[in-house]
Amino acid sequence: MPIDKTSAAALSDIDAVGAMVRQSVFYRRASLIMFLWGVLTGLGYLATWLWPRQAGWVWACVYFLGFIGSFVILAIEKRGTPSRRFDWRIFAAYFLFFFFGFLWSQGLGHFNGRQMSAFWPTYFMLAYMLVGLWAGRALIFIGFGVTALTLIGFVYAGPWFEPWMALVNGGGLILGGLWMRRA
Repeated sequence: MPIDKTSAAALSDIDAVGAMVRQSVFYRRASLIMFLWGVLTGLGYLATWLWPRQAGWVWACVYFLGFIGSFVILAIEKRGTPSRRFDWRIFAAYFLFFFFGFLWSQGLGHFNGRQMSAFWPTYFMLAYMLVGLWAGRALIFIGFGVTALTLIGFVYAGPWFEPWMALVNGGGLILGGLWMRRA
């Protein structure tokens, strides 16, 4: 039985609605994770500014809490979806992403504290922009904005760079999460 133009248009509309729903679900999950990381990152930069000698421990706690919180959010959000399978590729992607970042920041790069404070946000924002090519332009705009403001602060913020980054990176992720929540 051939499909006429009306049926083809209806199927196309159904496919478009399905794509919008998938993007909306992705944005909802991503917004919660961005909000979590924004709060943790903002607090991490402020703690680093207040207690610079404890920066290593501060960021270890931020990353630990962020990873655990992200996986909890994904587990809770995934409960209502038909596919409950754990995709090992997500874990592998996280591992490879952080391994590469640590390889450069600790092994090959030998960054000082200020350079490290600029490296990680720009590295993360590159990932946001790349995912945004498939998942939606909001991630591209967020990534570009936080990267540009990070570079401005790196050059001009002087001793106020960590509070600047608390506002720019932490605040940018929080605002981005709120923006994506409305999308």
